[in-house]
Amino acid sequence: MSLQYEVEVRNAGLDAKFAAIGASPVLKIRSGAAPASCADADAGDVLATLNLPAVWMGSASGGAISKSGLWETLAADQSGTAGHFRIEDSGGDCRLQGTVGESAADMIVTSVDIVAGQSVLVIGFTIRDNNG
Repeated sequence: MSLQYEVEVRNAGLDAKFAAIGASPVLKIRSGAAPASCADADAGDVLATLNLPAVWMGSASGGAISKSGLWETLAADQSGTAGHFRIEDSGGDCRLQGTVGESAADMIVTSVDIVAGQSVLVIGFTIRDNNG
Protein backbone atom coordinates (compact mmCIF):
# COMPACT_ATOMS: atom_id res chain seq x y z
CA MET A 1 0.00 0.00 0.00
CA SER A 2 1.31 3.47 -0.83
CA LEU A 3 1.26 6.38 1.59
CA GLN A 4 -1.92 8.38 1.72
CA TYR A 5 -2.33 11.89 3.07
CA GLU A 6 -5.49 13.49 4.41
CA VAL A 7 -6.79 16.41 2.28
CA GLU A 8 -5.68 19.09 4.76
CA VAL A 9 -2.11 17.75 4.61
CA ARG A 10 -2.22 17.60 0.80
CA ASN A 11 -3.47 21.20 0.65
CA ALA A 12 -0.72 22.38 3.04
CA GLY A 13 1.93 20.75 0.87
CA LEU A 14 0.64 22.43 -2.30
CA ASP A 15 0.40 25.85 -0.61
CA ALA A 16 3.97 25.47 0.73
CA LYS A 17 5.38 24.63 -2.71
CA PHE A 18 4.00 27.77 -4.28
CA ALA A 19 4.94 29.95 -1.32
CA ALA A 20 8.53 28.72 -1.76
CA ILE A 21 8.58 29.95 -5.37
CA GLY A 22 7.53 33.40 -4.19
CA ALA A 23 5.38 36.25 -5.42
CA SER A 24 5.32 37.54 -8.99
CA PRO A 25 7.34 34.84 -10.76
CA VAL A 26 8.00 34.91 -14.51
CA LEU A 27 6.41 32.37 -16.85
CA LYS A 28 8.29 31.59 -20.06
CA ILE A 29 6.47 29.61 -22.72
CA ARG A 30 9.03 27.86 -24.87
CA SER A 31 9.19 25.74 -28.01
CA GLY A 32 10.04 22.04 -28.00
CA ALA A 33 10.24 19.53 -25.18
CA ALA A 34 11.18 20.45 -21.62
CA PRO A 35 14.60 19.51 -20.27
CA ALA A 36 14.76 16.48 -17.97
CA SER A 37 14.59 18.69 -14.85
CA CYS A 38 14.53 22.32 -13.74
CA ALA A 39 18.23 21.98 -12.89
CA ASP A 40 19.06 21.46 -16.58
CA ALA A 41 19.79 24.29 -19.01
CA ASP A 42 16.91 25.95 -20.84
CA ALA A 43 15.72 24.29 -24.04
CA GLY A 44 13.87 25.70 -27.03
CA ASP A 45 13.14 29.32 -27.85
CA VAL A 46 11.25 31.70 -25.54
CA LEU A 47 8.03 32.39 -27.41
CA ALA A 48 6.24 34.39 -24.70
CA THR A 49 7.21 35.92 -21.37
CA LEU A 50 4.48 36.57 -18.82
CA ASN A 51 4.97 38.43 -15.56
CA LEU A 52 2.58 36.61 -13.26
CA PRO A 53 0.50 38.37 -10.60
CA ALA A 54 1.86 38.77 -7.06
CA VAL A 55 -0.73 36.21 -5.95
CA TRP A 56 -0.35 33.83 -8.89
CA MET A 57 -1.86 30.71 -7.36
CA GLY A 58 -5.02 30.41 -5.30
CA SER A 59 -5.25 28.53 -2.02
CA ALA A 60 -5.24 24.76 -2.28
CA SER A 61 -8.58 23.05 -1.80
CA GLY A 62 -9.57 19.42 -2.18
CA GLY A 63 -5.96 18.46 -2.90
CA ALA A 64 -5.66 20.82 -5.87
CA ILE A 65 -4.41 24.34 -6.54
CA SER A 66 -5.14 26.55 -9.59
CA LYS A 67 -3.84 29.74 -11.15
CA SER A 68 -5.03 33.03 -9.76
CA GLY A 69 -5.56 36.22 -11.71
CA LEU A 70 -4.96 36.93 -15.39
CA TRP A 71 -1.99 35.19 -17.01
CA GLU A 72 -1.50 37.03 -20.31
CA THR A 73 1.01 38.93 -22.37
CA LEU A 74 -0.19 41.28 -25.07
CA ALA A 75 2.90 40.72 -27.25
CA ALA A 76 4.62 37.37 -27.77
CA ASP A 77 8.41 37.48 -28.03
CA GLN A 78 8.69 35.42 -31.22
CA SER A 79 6.81 32.99 -33.46
CA GLY A 80 6.79 29.23 -32.97
CA THR A 81 4.90 26.26 -31.56
CA ALA A 82 4.65 26.12 -27.77
CA GLY A 83 5.80 22.84 -26.25
CA HIS A 84 6.72 23.52 -22.63
CA PHE A 85 6.87 26.20 -19.95
CA ARG A 86 9.19 27.19 -17.16
CA ILE A 87 8.25 29.30 -14.16
CA GLU A 88 11.21 31.21 -12.75
CA ASP A 89 11.57 32.85 -9.36
CA SER A 90 12.68 36.47 -8.95
CA GLY A 91 16.32 35.35 -9.29
CA GLY A 92 15.69 33.77 -12.71
CA ASP A 93 15.98 30.18 -11.47
CA CYS A 94 13.63 27.55 -12.89
CA ARG A 95 11.32 26.41 -10.11
CA LEU A 96 8.63 24.56 -12.09
CA GLN A 97 8.28 23.25 -15.64
CA GLY A 98 5.80 21.23 -17.66
CA THR A 99 3.99 20.80 -20.94
CA VAL A 100 1.91 23.42 -22.78
CA GLY A 101 -1.04 22.60 -25.00
CA GLU A 102 -4.58 23.46 -25.99
CA SER A 103 -5.83 20.43 -24.02
CA ALA A 104 -4.37 17.44 -22.15
CA ALA A 105 -1.26 19.34 -21.01
CA ASP A 106 0.03 20.69 -17.71
CA MET A 107 -0.75 24.26 -18.79
CA ILE A 108 -3.57 25.13 -21.20
CA VAL A 109 -3.25 28.08 -23.58
CA THR A 110 -5.69 29.41 -26.17
CA SER A 111 -3.33 28.40 -29.00
CA VAL A 112 0.06 26.69 -29.19
CA ASP A 113 0.69 28.42 -32.53
CA ILE A 114 2.23 31.64 -31.28
CA VAL A 115 2.97 34.61 -33.55
CA ALA A 116 5.40 37.35 -32.52
CA GLY A 117 3.53 40.38 -31.23
CA GLN A 118 0.25 38.54 -30.63
CA SER A 119 -1.51 38.11 -27.30
CA VAL A 120 -0.85 34.86 -25.40
CA LEU A 121 -3.35 33.77 -22.73
CA VAL A 122 -3.10 30.91 -20.24
CA ILE A 123 -6.62 29.62 -19.65
CA GLY A 124 -5.89 26.68 -17.37
CA PHE A 125 -3.28 25.64 -14.84
CA THR A 126 -4.18 23.29 -12.00
CA ILE A 127 -1.92 21.01 -10.01
CA ARG A 128 -3.34 18.11 -8.05
CA ASP A 129 -1.74 16.20 -5.21
CA ASN A 130 -2.62 12.65 -6.19
CA ASN A 131 -2.26 11.43 -2.62
CA GLY A 132 0.75 9.29 -2.59
